[in-house]
Amino acid sequence: MLGLDYDQTGLYSQGMDATKVQRTARERLLDAADELFYAEGVHTVGIDRVIEKAGVAKASLYGTFGSKEELVCAYLEKRKQEREARVLARIAPLRDPREKILAIFDALEERVAEPAFRGCAFVNATAEGPRDEGKARPVALAMRAWVRDLFTSLAREIGVGDPPKLGRQLQVLYDGAMTGASMEGETRLVADARAMAASLIGAPARRRAPRSARR
Repeated sequence: MLGLDYDQTGLYSQGMDATKVQRTARERLLDAADELFYAEGVHTVGIDRVIEKAGVAKASLYGTFGSKEELVCAYLEKRKQEREARVLARIAPLRDPREKILAIFDALEERVAEPAFRGCAFVNATAEGPRDEGKARPVALAMRAWVRDLFTSLAREIGVGDPPKLGRQLQVLYDGAMTGASMEGETRLVADARAMAASLIGAPARRRAPRSARR
């Protein structure tokens, strides 16, 4: 089936499968939203800037996402999936749950050291809007719940008496390290949080050098 879609000039183009055209527009919009929303804020960036950067017509955005709010949700969901994949890939080779917990902080330290790091995308997005409104907050809360559940699961593998409590404590360290590093531009705050986590779980505090330092 042939589909019609606006090209970058706003004119209809013909000859490409409609599903493929829509998927391409979605990817371009998400990439543009990811860059602009994260760097400047979801409320600061207007929808016209996302459309311009993506190189699509306004009809493509509303036809794909329906609204800016849905685009923000898709942007946060994309960030959620990327963070989950990054953390899981980092801990996958490890067997000791204590090492896995510390590796989560190692992954965070590498992330905050990146030049483009601008803090937690979920905190940034939800801090800009009303506390109890909007669809972005549930995505952000789901991200926090995933991190907390991961810490709790690993705490349970260690065999501590109260895994949920330790999971919450580790999440506080994780959140605080990310926020502090964002505000101060200091990756050492993550290293400090890692050391505190090691103390909580009874693990050696030795650290692996960040990948950038091992090259």
